[in-house]
Formats: sequence, structure tokens, C-alpha cells
Amino acid sequence: MAIQEHSYYASFGYHVTNFFAPSSRFGTPEDLKSLIDRAHELGLLVLMDIVHSHASNNTLDGLNMFDGTDGHYFYSGSRGHHWMWDSRLFNYGSWEVLRYLLSNARWWLDEYKFDGFRFDGVTSMMYTHHGLQVAFTGNYSEYFGLATDVDAVVYLMLANDVIHGLFPEAVTIGEDVSGMPTFCLPTQDGGVGFDYRLHMAIADKWIEILKKQDEEWKMGDIIHTLTNRRWLEKCVAYAESHDQALVGDKTIAFWLMDKDMYDFMALDRPSTPLIDRGIALHKMIRLITMSLGGEGYLNFMGNEFGHPEWIDFPRGDQHLPNGRVIPGNNYSFDKCRRRFDLGDADYLRYRGMQEFDQAMQHLEEKFGFMTAEHQYISRKNEGDKMIVFERGNLIFVFNFHWNNSYSDYRIGCLTPGKYKIVLDSDDALFGGFSRLNHAAEYFTSEGWHDDRPRSFLIYAPSRTAVVYALAADDEPALADEVEVEVEVEVEPEPVDP
Repeated sequence: MAIQEHSYYASFGYHVTNFFAPSSRFGTPEDLKSLIDRAHELGLLVLMDIVHSHASNNTLDGLNMFDGTDGHYFYSGSRGHHWMWDSRLFNYGSWEVLRYLLSNARWWLDEYKFDGFRFDGVTSMMYTHHGLQVAFTGNYSEYFGLATDVDAVVYLMLANDVIHGLFPEAVTIGEDVSGMPTFCLPTQDGGVGFDYRLHMAIADKWIEILKKQDEEWKMGDIIHTLTNRRWLEKCVAYAESHDQALVGDKTIAFWLMDKDMYDFMALDRPSTPLIDRGIALHKMIRLITMSLGGEGYLNFMGNEFGHPEWIDFPRGDQHLPNGRVIPGNNYSFDKCRRRFDLGDADYLRYRGMQEFDQAMQHLEEKFGFMTAEHQYISRKNEGDKMIVFERGNLIFVFNFHWNNSYSDYRIGCLTPGKYKIVLDSDDALFGGFSRLNHAAEYFTSEGWHDDRPRSFLIYAPSRTAVVYALAADDEPALADEVEVEVEVEVEPEPVDP
């Protein structure tokens, strides 16, 4: 994020003034190249958040009024101004604009060896109403009507065609909330050409749910939001991002635990019901988002260990052309930081939440469930607050009930055999209460249950997420593997000769 040069720090890098320059705040161009090279050495892909949806309104250090007119790179008049973002909008019907932006995309891949892009604000580009104050219902007239900016859609097709044509391994992700059909189909098939769509509705839904009492949480509503995507369209899911945790809002962890995070996150102090609830639900929210929300999962700015409070850049009041004022924070640096040390502190409860995030990644690495074609939701019970589904070869069981734990609870499955626990959010390593026996074995019985041909009985403690897999007698459970890794780091007690 915030790679392209921008003058207004509090724009988070989205009011770009120089599209071909890396931001001078973070070092030299050589520093950026060194960072990307090091990431590649570690086997990582580096995707850039590229802003081609709008440009800074500045006239001294940006493209605005570059030739003395307001229509050189942008639309003239009101169509060329984004009323909410206070920025200029490109004229994608202009050959010079197309050449400028397409060469910009190629330049970052060629010069800095980025592995692809996350295209910002694609919904704003594709519609003249910019997706603002519009509720998309799925009716095709909303996508293919007079409000569609055909030139912008054609530009996105050209950009994906150029990027994938010149760099076949490059990855493109589009930030679209509208659900534009064919968004992730190849351009040769008439699609817009993105590899992934950013599944933005999920994070907004979690904030909406967290404002409700536990009794009001609807399992069907959660499932619908997580799975509401077009057939075979690959999505990147996330529980929260800067849209939720910035500018006056709060992180998911702070929504859950609020001010108790200041006083009760140390392991040498007793916990509180609010902390216990928050840690349990934070793990469940992340796992169900990762396992059911798409084919990719995005961590964001401390989400993996439950970052407290919110994130904010120093900024003053912003006066928009329509007279609206976005209040600032008096240029405060108080929340302009990330406390990544919290997740590494073994004396704080954040450590357990970070260990759980690591265990989720291990689970995906071992079983590859996110890219598996098989997905079946067998239970979403509003009374029990239970969600059960299959993804790949795994069975995920979520008990969102605040009080009820269920013994001999029957869950359906497809494949017969012996199942074992491979991930348990209630494990003590993850700050849980260790209510499950990881050595237990679960045997299937024939007979239809929840539209599945077989089933087995489990114990489902309250506010837990448990993942089951067919057991291989020579393979330890994943939770046991993680514990071994941690135990190796601890020096053993000296043995009395």
C-alpha cells in the first residue's frame, strides 16, 4: 500500500501525485527493489496496491491542470471530480490516458519486479455513480446500463490483457463491491480479466454483526455473506482492513474487548468474561472467513493477533467541494502505529491469538482446503448457533453459542472412516480452555444426516471452531505439531544425575 508518491499522508497513498515514483517517505527506489528481492528470496510474491481509479487534486505536484486545462488527463467539469474522495477522475476514452496508465502498470512490473497488482477503487471506475449510495441487487441492468462507464471497463480489460500477456505469472486482484459479471473471466472469453475479486462485503458484515448481541447473530446471514459470489469466481476474503479499522472505526478485537484490552491481556492477571468472549470469537471469525470466504485470505495490520484500538494517520479537517467536512484528529500521531511486538510477547494473551493464525496457515499448507473444489454446507442451525461445512477433505464445525456446549452432537460427512481433530480454537496454546481431547477418534456411521450419507458424534464446546480430517495413524494432529514446534524452543529442565 501507499507505494506511488502522494503528498497528503492521511490519504493512505490513494491521492497519487506521481504515478511513476515510489513514495519518498519510505526510502529510495533502490531500497524498494532490495525489499522486493528479499521477499522473492523467501519465496514470497509482492503485490502492489495500484491506484488507477483517480488522482490527486493537486495542481503543483500532480497531473491536475497539467497543461493549464482541467481536461488533459481527466474529464472536464463535474464528471472529472469525485465528490466524496475530492480527487480527479481519468478519462478512459482518451488514447493518451490509456497509454499513460498501461505503461504505468508495465513499468512497476518491469522496473521493480512486482508480482502483480491489487487494483484500487474498481467499482468507482466502472460506474458513473461510482457505486456510491447504490445497493446492488444482482439485476443485470445495474451492470449493463447507462450508468456503466464502458471506457473504464475496456481499460480494465486492456490492463489485464497487457499484464497477463507480458507477465504470464502476474496476479491481478480487483477491488469491486458490485459483483460485476465476468469480472474474473479471461479477456479472451469476454471477461474483465482479473484473477481474483476482493470480497469486500465480508468485513463490513462482521462490523455489522459485532454491533449486535450474541442472541441476534444469524448463522444463515453469516453463511450467505461468506458464500455470496459468482460461480467459479476466485475471491480474496478478509475479516477487516483499513476500511473498517481506520478513521474513527475500531479493529475487530477492539469491538469485541474494548477497554478491557488495556488491563487484562497479561497472562499473570485473571481474565474477564469480555476478554474470554473476544479472544474466542476473534479466532472463530478469522477461521470461518478464511475457510469459507474465498480462495485467498488477507491479514491486515495486526489482525493476526488482534490489534487493539484503531489505526489513524495525522490529519486535519477535510473540506469537500459539496460542503461536507470530514473531521480530522488535530494531526495526532497517537494511533499512527502498529504494535507488532504484542503478538510476540509470551506474557500476553495476544501471543495465543497469533499462534492460532500461524496454525490456520499450517492447516491450509497441509490440506490446501482454500483451493479445493469441494464445498458443502450441511448445517446452519439458528437455535443451536451451529455451522458445519465441508471444504476439501476437511470438516469445519463452529459453535457460536455463548453458553451451550453440545455432547454427542451429530454432524454429517461425505467420506467414511476415522476422523481426528486437526485444529482446535479451544487449545490452551491459542488461549483456550482445552475442553477437547485431541487423542480422541471419531468413527463414521452409515445413514443420511443433514443431507450427507454418513455422520459421526462429536463434543462441541461453546464458542469454539474445530476442524476434523480423516486420520492417518502415522500422522500427528496439526495442533500437536504446533505444540511440538513451540516446545522445542523451550530449554529443558536440567536432569539430576
